[in-house]
Amino acid sequence: MTPPLDRDLETKPRTGALGAPIHIDFSQIEDVDSFVTVPEGRYLCRVGEVREGETKAGDLRWALRLEVADGELAGRTAAWDGLVWSPRGLPRVKHVLHSLGFDTSGAVDIDAAQLLGCQAFVDFFIEEWTDPNTSRRTERLAVPFLGYEPAPRGSDSPF
Repeated sequence: MTPPLDRDLETKPRTGALGAPIHIDFSQIEDVDSFVTVPEGRYLCRVGEVREGETKAGDLRWALRLEVADGELAGRTAAWDGLVWSPRGLPRVKHVLHSLGFDTSGAVDIDAAQLLGCQAFVDFFIEEWTDPNTSRRTERLAVPFLGYEPAPRGSDSPF
């Protein structure tokens, strides 16, 4: 039996002949599941999708897929965020709906589909956690509690 070939794999494994052994140091490979598709920061975003569901406590929850609406990253999903229709969640729901262009000064009748295409500036930060069972790290973009700001109306561009 011939000894394994020691191939220097700095950042990207190289391919060789089929059946040839490969040497790789997995201590240099992070155990992380990353769902970050755009750098953290502030983006003009539009609501691209809304999924209705419930929280574990049984409260109505709308999951919003926020996609970048302007610039070189336009069309990319930045993150998913949620609106929870509970007494505790209503202050944030009011803030987000106001930022998306809804009049929240009084009573509002609204359904999830009305949010589609609405735009706001949204701040994103990287959120990390480690699964206690597998020790795998996961990272994704998240939105702070008050991370929405109204965008100028009647234009796709903030300028």
